[in-house]
Amino acid sequence: MSKSAIDKDLKRVRQLREATQDSSRAMAAPGIALVFLLAALIWASFAVSSGPLSYLVIIATVIAAYMALNIGANDVANNMGPAVGSKALTMTGALAIAAICEAAGALLAGGDVVSTISRDIIVPGAHIDGTAFVMVMMAALLSSALWVNLATIIGAPVSTTHAVVGGVVGAGIAAAGFSAIIWPTIAKIAASWVISPLMGGLLAAVLLTIINFTILRQKEKVLSARIWVPVLVGVMIGIFAMYMSMKGLSRVWKPQGHIVLLIGLLAGGIGWFAAQPWVRARTEGMDNSNKQVGTLFRLPLIFATALLSFAHGANDVANAVGPLAAIVSAVQGGAVGESVALPIWVLAIGALGIALGLALFGPRVIRTVGEKITKLNEIRGYCVALSAAATVLVASALGLPVSSTHIAVGAVFGVGFLREGFSNQGIRNKAVSPEGVFLRTDHLNKTAEEAVANYQKRRRRYLVRRQHVLSIGAAWIITVPASALIAGGIFWGMVLLFGL
Repeated sequence: MSKSAIDKDLKRVRQLREATQDSSRAMAAPGIALVFLLAALIWASFAVSSGPLSYLVIIATVIAAYMALNIGANDVANNMGPAVGSKALTMTGALAIAAICEAAGALLAGGDVVSTISRDIIVPGAHIDGTAFVMVMMAALLSSALWVNLATIIGAPVSTTHAVVGGVVGAGIAAAGFSAIIWPTIAKIAASWVISPLMGGLLAAVLLTIINFTILRQKEKVLSARIWVPVLVGVMIGIFAMYMSMKGLSRVWKPQGHIVLLIGLLAGGIGWFAAQPWVRARTEGMDNSNKQVGTLFRLPLIFATALLSFAHGANDVANAVGPLAAIVSAVQGGAVGESVALPIWVLAIGALGIALGLALFGPRVIRTVGEKITKLNEIRGYCVALSAAATVLVASALGLPVSSTHIAVGAVFGVGFLREGFSNQGIRNKAVSPEGVFLRTDHLNKTAEEAVANYQKRRRRYLVRRQHVLSIGAAWIITVPASALIAGGIFWGMVLLFGL
C-alpha cells in the first residue's frame, strides 16, 4: 500500500473519531448544561440576601449562567480556531487549554469594578426606576444569550459585547423611549464593524508578508529562520507582555503607558535571547522546506493561544456577569448607572460557565474560524493570534472602538486573501501557453467550454470561501438590531408577567 493511501486511511480514521466525539458531546451537552443552570439557581438562592426583589436576582443569575455558556461556545473560538485549524493543537487539547486559561483569567484577573452598561448606553437621569432597571438588564442578558446561541448553532462567530449592547438598547427603548439611549456610543460600535476586521486583517497580512520575504522565500530557509524566528518570538512575547499588563491584568494592576512600553521591551528582549538556543537546537538537521520551518511556529502559537484565552476570560467575563452585578447592586439599594463591585460568587458563575460552554458547544465555531474560512498552518495561525493581540493593544491605546471577535476573524480573512493574491500573482507570472494549461488536467478536455473553464480555474484561485465572508459579515451587522428587537419583546413580556 502506498504512503498516500495510508495517509488517506488515517485521515478517514481521524475524521470518524472526531465525528464520534462530536456526536457524544452533542448528546451529553444539553443535560450537563441544564445541571449547571440548576446549580447556578441553587447557588444564587443561598448567596442572595432575602428581600422583595431577590427572586429577580435568582432568575437573573440563571440567565447570566446561560449567557456565560454561550460566550464559551462562541467567543472563545476566535482564540482557539487558528491553533486547531493549523493542526498545532487537537480539538481536545485546545478545549482543555482554553477552559483552564479562560477560567483562570476570569477568576484571577476579572474586573473587580464593572462600569455598568447602562451608564455607557442609557442616558443618566432617564426615567427608569430600580425595578424597571432590573428588568432592562435581565431582558438584555436573555436576548443576547439567545442571539449568541443561535449564532453558535449556525456556526457564525459574533461579538458577545455587541449582543449585550443591542440587548440594552432594545430594552432601554422599550422602558423609556428612544431619548433614553446615548446614540453616539452606538455610532462608535457601528464603526467597529469596519475598523476591527480591517485592522486585524491588515496586520495579519503584514506579518505574513514579513515572514514570507524574510524566511519562506529565502534560498536558505533554515539559516534565515535561525535569525528571524527568535526576533518574531521576542516581538510576540513583548506584545503579549504589554497586552497582559494593559488589558489582561487590569483588575490587579494598571500601569501607566511608559511602564507598559518598558515591560514590552524587556520581555521582548528576554524572549529573543531565550529563543535563540531553542531555535538552533530545533533546526539541527532540519530539511530546507517551508513545511519544516513552519513547525518552529507551533509552540509560539500554542503559547499565544493560551495567553489570548487568559486575557479573554479576564475581559469578556463581564459580558455575562456585568449586567448581573448591576442587578445585584440595584436590588441592594445602589444607584442606577454607578460603577458596581463584582461579587466573587457572580464572577465564579461566569468563569465556570465560559469554560463549560467552550467544552460542550465550542467545536462548531472553532472549526468555522480555523478550517472553513481558509486553510491555516502554523505560520498563518501565528500571524492571526499575534495580530489579534497587537490590534486590541493599539486600538485600546488610541481609544478606538474594536471587537476582539471581529479582529480575530478579520485576521483569518487577511491571511487568506494575502495567500490568494500571492498565488494568483504567481500564476499570472508563469509564461505558460494555453495549450500547456489545458493539458495539465486529470483528463483531456472534451469540449472547448471545458477547456476554457479549466483555464479560468487555473488563472484565478479562490483560497477564501466567499460564502463565509457574506454570512459572517451579515451576522455581525444584524447582531445589535436583532438583540435589540428580542430584548424589547422580552422586556414587555416581563412587564406583563411580573408587573411594573
